[in-house]
Amino acid sequence: MRRRSVWAISAAAALVLTPLMSAPAHAVEVREQQYWLEDYGVTEAWDTTRGEGVTIAIIDTGVDGSHPGLNGALTGGTDFSGGGDGSGGPVQQTSTEHGTLVASLAVGRGEELPEPEVIEPESLEDMSQEEWDEWFDQFLAELEEIHGEDWEEVIDEELLDEFYEERTFPGMEEELELDDEDLAPEAPDVPWNQRPVGVVGVAPEANIISASLVLEDPNPNGPGTEEQIAQAVVWAVDNGADIINMSIGSGVQDWPESWDEAFLHAEENDVLVVAAAGNRAAGHWSVGAPATIPGVLTVAGVDENRNISEESSSQGIAVDIAAASEPLVGALPGEGYATWTGTSGATPLVAGAAALVMAAHPELSAQEVKHRLLVSADSEGAEGVDPEYGHGVINVAEAVNGNLPEFNADDYDTLADWIRVHRRADDGVNGNGADIPEDAEVIAGPEGEPRELPRAAEVRSAQDWAGPVTVAAGGLVVVILMTLAAVHLISRRSRT
Repeated sequence: MRRRSVWAISAAAALVLTPLMSAPAHAVEVREQQYWLEDYGVTEAWDTTRGEGVTIAIIDTGVDGSHPGLNGALTGGTDFSGGGDGSGGPVQQTSTEHGTLVASLAVGRGEELPEPEVIEPESLEDMSQEEWDEWFDQFLAELEEIHGEDWEEVIDEELLDEFYEERTFPGMEEELELDDEDLAPEAPDVPWNQRPVGVVGVAPEANIISASLVLEDPNPNGPGTEEQIAQAVVWAVDNGADIINMSIGSGVQDWPESWDEAFLHAEENDVLVVAAAGNRAAGHWSVGAPATIPGVLTVAGVDENRNISEESSSQGIAVDIAAASEPLVGALPGEGYATWTGTSGATPLVAGAAALVMAAHPELSAQEVKHRLLVSADSEGAEGVDPEYGHGVINVAEAVNGNLPEFNADDYDTLADWIRVHRRADDGVNGNGADIPEDAEVIAGPEGEPRELPRAAEVRSAQDWAGPVTVAAGGLVVVILMTLAAVHLISRRSRT
């Protein structure tokens, strides 16, 4: 294969980052923006499973497992960039936060609200005026964080003025106690977290392992992206991954031959690879590798109204399914959150959905899990498989619980078949009968002997008989011309 000198691996990782608040009250705001949990049937699927027992490998820029919203989710990790500490944590680069954002959408645990704080009147009375003013300013700031810019419409202004002047008022303990329902009125009632705020992933009880990379060429720390990715995929398979999330893309459809063995290793070990289609904003109008590799589940992006994202979704025949790519929220390294866009975010939503299907149906193979996701999708775009939507927008509840068409392996391409057909010449295959496609009608002879050539097929189409007819017609024209020439010559001799 001809080598490519440019691998814009971070193309699917194009971000529009708008930092949000990092305190627990801000986590409330983030939780309320996750429209896909209801729209895609995720919360309904949680009645059956939340992904327990499934492991997703995040091959990306590294994951901050210490983030409060990922508490306990990261169970292992390593670094392939040469620039990390070996834990799979974030590695310094242009999009250092990318891996953490991705992980939170797949398996985010959410956060618990702090216990309501009751103000003790005695402690306020003992403050100096300066201490009191400083405390009161902080108190007003917290009210704004909790209730937003319109907090003054929620709080009684006269009562607040009286509180400042007197530092106390009747029933102060009850009035100033923070109510859970005021903070998170729509928080789902789930056993694993009675009061969830912050980013809640599609599979909040699945675990992740992290392979940290530097998705920039050249890598100042050592190995290039091609080598890092090949090593990371093999490591993920060998370290217990059931699903590999790859929110990365190259902008070219073919892939380095060094990836054949790595992705075949995943296929042979029944590991589902989920990859981003790529982003138009990065100049990639067509899906690029690794999303073009046979067997990979390729994810396109849509907005809240299920329209294909004009800037965040590449198109092509490799697209399998679509999920939300804008607007998104996610966790940042540390304790913060951010809004962002891109098929990088749509991909972990689908990876999380795959984890729910695996947990609900542990008897299924990776390809059968992929099948359930595709045939249960809500159809969008052109009839059949659309180059932008694929099979449609993901329907998690139906994928987990639906009565769906049976799986037929012949309907799905495999990397093993592709390698057997397309890498034969590169592998120097000769007459020993190795790697001959089953439908090639070629019979392998003993070692060292030439193979028997395929027998001529019966005449069945215009292409079969057009060649012979053309040759015959050409011959007839030549005969006619020769005859006319001979007649002309005889005629001239007769006149002389």
